[in-house]
Amino acid sequence: MRILFAVMLGGALGSGLRYGVSLWVASRVGEEFPWGTVTVNVIGSFLIAFFIGLTGSEGAFTVSPVVRSFVAIGIMGGFTTFSSFSLQTLQLLQDGQWFWAAGNILLSVVVCLLAAAAGVALANVLPLRS
Repeated sequence: MRILFAVMLGGALGSGLRYGVSLWVASRVGEEFPWGTVTVNVIGSFLIAFFIGLTGSEGAFTVSPVVRSFVAIGIMGGFTTFSSFSLQTLQLLQDGQWFWAAGNILLSVVVCLLAAAAGVALANVLPLRS
């Protein structure tokens, strides 16, 4: 139960950070391209891998499962789920699992884009407009 609450608290913090960073970037460079989202995804991918590298079995620091979950799943998951995708794909590549890494990339990018398109299409055909 402690891990669940740590993840929930971290998720709230990460979501707030994502919103703030995205707004800040957009205010600096404009919104013609989603630079805020790209920035969050790059920062999040770096930070989750850095944290896991520091606190993993071969890392310099030992942290409790609660702290690890708070940061990696909670904060970084709330900040960007792309960070989890990046770390998991990197781990597959490092383990020599090229097929699974490619599958993760294909499914996560192509299938999720198709799912998003399907969601928009469904929303547009439902008779819910007033």
